[in-house]
Amino acid sequence: MLNITSLKDSVSAEEWQLRCDLAACYRLVAAYGWSDLVFTHISAKLPDSITGGEHHFLINPYGLMFDEITASSLVKVDMQCNKLLDSPFPVNPAGFVIHSAVHEARPEVQCVLHTHTRAGVAVSAQKAGILPISQQSTFVLASLAYHDYEGVAFRPDEKPRLQADLGKANFLVLRNHGLLTVGTSIPDAFLSMYTFENTCRIQIDAQAGGGELTQVDPRILAGMAEVMKIATAGQGAMLAWPALLRKLDRSVPSYRT
Repeated sequence: MLNITSLKDSVSAEEWQLRCDLAACYRLVAAYGWSDLVFTHISAKLPDSITGGEHHFLINPYGLMFDEITASSLVKVDMQCNKLLDSPFPVNPAGFVIHSAVHEARPEVQCVLHTHTRAGVAVSAQKAGILPISQQSTFVLASLAYHDYEGVAFRPDEKPRLQADLGKANFLVLRNHGLLTVGTSIPDAFLSMYTFENTCRIQIDAQAGGGELTQVDPRILAGMAEVMKIATAGQGAMLAWPALLRKLDRSVPSYRT
């Protein structure tokens, strides 16, 4: 068992809530089978009200499985992935390159979620990318970008190209690599990845059937942001997030420690 000292009384209430939400996100990624042992990351930007305008982030302790991560084990780092709060756990500066690039280019983004799932990598290797063949895909295609593979992403010189490719999109296919979503909150990034991952799974399953695929009329793709508002009763990701937290609280409430 990991012996992790609680930080609940050592950080602000606002930071503690962010830590709990990010730990929940890691546990949910594990529960839905999107983790790749210890080799991907989810980052969350601390609000300016806590940092005074400095760029500070929470990220996973490198080497812990996602279903081990707790609010207190998350490591606080700066833009160069230097630790800002004492922690017994290591961090992975190379793994933070993609995240720091996104946070730098998109200051409104609070959470960056990156996965290497089987379906996501499979679709990322397809020249046509995401196909408009499911309802799920219509939400993704409304805000989708692609970034070509340049090898393992640890070189800072790749950052400007990744930033330019992402632009204002909320879904990014990293060619031959995986999927990435951004959100103005942790729930937003998670719900986007849920839709993104299901889009890829459906596509691989449909292609496996061997028949000709029916594509969604391009006219339907227009106005998907408004459709999402209606589908979630105007609450966006917050319609599902409380239920997801209740799911975790029934099974693994330790994420809050």
